[in-house]
Amino acid sequence: MKGQSVTPRIARANPLWGFATAFGIGLLGGLVGLGGAEFRLPVLVGLFGLATLEAVIANKALSLLVVTIAIVARLHAVPLDALLPHWPVVVNLLAGSLLGAWWAAGWAMRLPRKTLDTVLLVLLIVLACAMAAEQVFGLKALPDLQQLLSPWGHALLGIAAGLVIGMFAAVMGVAGGELLIPTIVLLWGVDLKLAGSLSLLISLPTMVVGFVRYRESAAFAVLRTHRALLLSMAAGSLVGALLGGLLLGVVPTDGLGLMLALILAISAWKVFRHRRSD
Repeated sequence: MKGQSVTPRIARANPLWGFATAFGIGLLGGLVGLGGAEFRLPVLVGLFGLATLEAVIANKALSLLVVTIAIVARLHAVPLDALLPHWPVVVNLLAGSLLGAWWAAGWAMRLPRKTLDTVLLVLLIVLACAMAAEQVFGLKALPDLQQLLSPWGHALLGIAAGLVIGMFAAVMGVAGGELLIPTIVLLWGVDLKLAGSLSLLISLPTMVVGFVRYRESAAFAVLRTHRALLLSMAAGSLVGALLGGLLLGVVPTDGLGLMLALILAISAWKVFRHRRSD
């Protein structure tokens, strides 16, 4: 067995707190179209006191559930027959993301806690910057990219992008949609709504690969020792995301994405900077 040992059950890691925090994250995520996994990670570590690798694995399990339900929920808005013509996009990115997820999960299990904290701090701040840039500049396809590159060149670029995204998703325990959606739009010029559904089809197998890899770690026992907390957080995430989606168009969201990016950067700095210095 590899990696960090399992921490004792934290008294404050109770189901009510779990539901409340996950509900708030899911609500805000639903309003701006995010899954919220990047916000759950600092909460799992900073508020509920999970060891870093435990938090990553718990976040991965919650993300798997949320993405599975999201795929089913989005089929009424983006039916399967609209997705099938774009199967080459899914296959292209999966060719890199599956390999990246398997390798990165194994690498994360071997890292000392302080090093993993540093890696997560950097990744979360990078993600916050990417979120802010998307809000400020928007998303548009790169001009004539498929004409400038040969089919093989374009495919290799997609594999490379998938590799990076798979590594990112495995180490943080997230679905990776925040990076997948811009990649699909930029590289293939796919409509944003369609790109959201395609990203879920890529995220699910990518997360399954990382999740299976993490079974080799002793920290995987967090799913048993903190079962009540994680189930309550799963329920809170789903209810919050549903309500956020229903409130979309009713509640003003101008500037909300930038605010969430700032909150993510600050929370990541406070939680993982503090843990790294312990």
